[in-house]
Amino acid sequence: MKLGVNIDHVATLRNARGTSYPDPLKAAEIAIDAGADFITVHLREDRRHIRDEDVFNLKKSISTELNLEIAATEEMLEIAKKVKPYSISIVPEKREELTTEGGLDIVNMHSKLSSIIEEMHSSSIKVSLFIDPNIDQLKYLEKLGTKPDIIEIHTGDYCDNPSEKKLQLITNAAEYVNKLGIKCHAGHGITYKHAKKMTRIPHISALNIGHYLISEAVFYGLHSVVKTMKMTMSN
Repeated sequence: MKLGVNIDHVATLRNARGTSYPDPLKAAEIAIDAGADFITVHLREDRRHIRDEDVFNLKKSISTELNLEIAATEEMLEIAKKVKPYSISIVPEKREELTTEGGLDIVNMHSKLSSIIEEMHSSSIKVSLFIDPNIDQLKYLEKLGTKPDIIEIHTGDYCDNPSEKKLQLITNAAEYVNKLGIKCHAGHGITYKHAKKMTRIPHISALNIGHYLISEAVFYGLHSVVKTMKMTMSN
């Protein structure tokens, strides 16, 4: 199972004082050295943490894949085509939210998402869709004209209030995605404890983890916590 490290909140800390440090690129390099398989950043419409120049610098400088989380807007799609990351992850975005609160509404967006996937594929960019572990939503993947390359299961509800029932929903969702021939990732709110559970789920090939790792890094250092997370996932 691969580990994607989201470094958004290194930029949050930088922006709090308007300084040039801490540098998200340096954080990415440390995470990669500690075993991160790819780097994820969310370029929000309000640029509250990651900025455009951060994305371009990361694409130019890091040695691993860059996964760019964006909203399904023309502005963001144009930036993606200029940056040409390994993949984009389409996520729902509300200006007033503290963090992404749930998955995409594929039922009402499948036509728009089909167009986005075709557009990105024409630029050799892989597409991931961020979706709740809801089979009724996932069924609409079959209505997409072109399949996404990856589905990332939103794990926030489980991580906030874990239960075996919620874990089973994630397991069922991963199995359904796999049957469609699409790679399955998972992310949001994952800690060491949750990661241990996630690694037992068949068909999930990667975890995206950000806020928890950056928070732990305040006390133990980024290299150490990324390495520990990789070991946790391996075990």
